Amino acid sequence: MGVVLWRPRKVGGGDSSANLPVTSMPLVAELQATRLEDDSFGPMHDADAQPPDRVSMAPFLEFDTAYDDGLASAAPVPVELAADLRTLRTQVSGCTRCELHQSRTQTVFGSGDESARLLVIGEAPGADEDAQGEPFVGRAGTLLNAMLLGIGLAREQVYIANILKCRPPRNRDPQATEVASCTSYLQQQIALVAPELILAVGRIAAQNLLNVATPIGKLRGSTHTHAASGLPVLVTYHPAYLLRSPVEKRRAWQDLKRVAARLGLAP
Repeated sequence: MGVVLWRPRKVGGGDSSANLPVTSMPLVAELQATRLEDDSFGPMHDADAQPPDRVSMAPFLEFDTAYDDGLASAAPVPVELAADLRTLRTQVSGCTRCELHQSRTQTVFGSGDESARLLVIGEAPGADEDAQGEPFVGRAGTLLNAMLLGIGLAREQVYIANILKCRPPRNRDPQATEVASCTSYLQQQIALVAPELILAVGRIAAQNLLNVATPIGKLRGSTHTHAASGLPVLVTYHPAYLLRSPVEKRRAWQDLKRVAARLGLAP
C-alpha cells in the first residue's frame, strides 16, 4: 500500500480562496478530495524526524506515565484581570511570580488570531521560543503548522499559547508553583480569545488543562471539558514527540480529523 502524503489545501471555501504557500517540509499532509478510511491513511512523515529509539523507552514513557499529582493541588496565583490580550501581554511580560523570570530571555505569551475558533495549547516554551518570543517555532512548530494545514487552517487562523509563559531550565517539566503562577494568565487568554474548541498538545498540557493524571493515550479520542471555561477540549500528541516517534502520526491524524469535525471543516 502506498504512503499518502500531506500537502496544504485551500483554506476556507469558495472560488476566492487562494492556495496557501507550500511549507518547507518535504512531505506534509495531502488531503485528497475522496474520503479516506483510517486504515488506508499512511503515517505522516517529516524528513528531519528521527526514528523511534529502539533501546530507550524514554520518549514513550514521557507521554504514558502519570503526571505529578502536586500540580493539581497547587492553588492558582490570582492576577489583575485584563480588559484585552494586549493588556494581559504587558502584565505577563513583567511577571516575577515564580523563579523562571530569573532565567528567561523573554516571556512567550501567545500568537495568532485573537478571535480564533481553535485555541492550541502546549506545555512551555523551549529554547527557540525563549529566543524568539513566540510559541511553537523550530522543527516542532513547522510540524504543527503542517498539521493545521492538513485540516485547512493556516497558523494565522488559530491562536497558540502554552501552559507556562517562561522556559523552564533545560526544558524540564513544569513545577507545581510555576503552573499555579501562570494559570490565571492562561484562563484569561482562554476567556479573551473565546474559541469554540481547545486542542491540548502533549501530556503536560492536557493533564494541566483537565486537572487529571490520566495518561495521554487514554485522554485521546474523547471530548473533555475545561472546567474553568466550559469549553470542549480534544487531546493529541505534541509535535516534538511526533518528530521522535513518527509512527504515532497516524493517531495524531485521527485526532486532527476530530478537530475538523468539531469545527465543520472538511479534511
